[in-house]
Amino acid sequence: MISSSRYTAFLDANILYSAAIRDICMEVALANMYRARWSAHVHEEWIEALLRNRPELKRKNLERTRDLMNETIPGAMVTGYNCLIQCIPLQADPDDRHVIAAAIVGRCDVIVTNNQAHFPRDVINDFDLDAQSPDDFLVNHLHLQPDVFCSAVRTARVSKKNPPYTVEEYLSNLIKQGLVVTVEELRQYANLLA
Repeated sequence: MISSSRYTAFLDANILYSAAIRDICMEVALANMYRARWSAHVHEEWIEALLRNRPELKRKNLERTRDLMNETIPGAMVTGYNCLIQCIPLQADPDDRHVIAAAIVGRCDVIVTNNQAHFPRDVINDFDLDAQSPDDFLVNHLHLQPDVFCSAVRTARVSKKNPPYTVEEYLSNLIKQGLVVTVEELRQYANLLA
């Protein structure tokens, strides 16, 4: 088993799209439970998707979030993968070849994505990669170090000021984001989230 501080995860655009999931993934990375990786291409995908779906948002604010992410976790930005994109034999969704290429260059162990079907095992296993849903990825980290993980989740929760969330409100929001198993497991540690 890879020690958690050396375990490296590439976060797909659909993970960064959700502020709640993005915040938890960032806090867990800042707690040194894993090393986070992403790319400029992935940043542009989640920003474009948010602007399409929520036109009231401002590009400059989303770009500020992107810039803060890049500053907060130095080394997370993967570059130099473009030459590999055409070599990735991805039939499921050829537009996601850049994710695999960046994960390879970033020396990642896993791609965290809501679109696991886009990353078939027979393709990604050839590159020593795995694909996990955010729920599986996060609950695995919760099991590794519950106290550290809960501290990271608490930090993500209390950073929400407009509006602030109670523990229960926050957990309910995470369920809406698809973190059903993670929340089920977190409930036994509710006192660490307060």
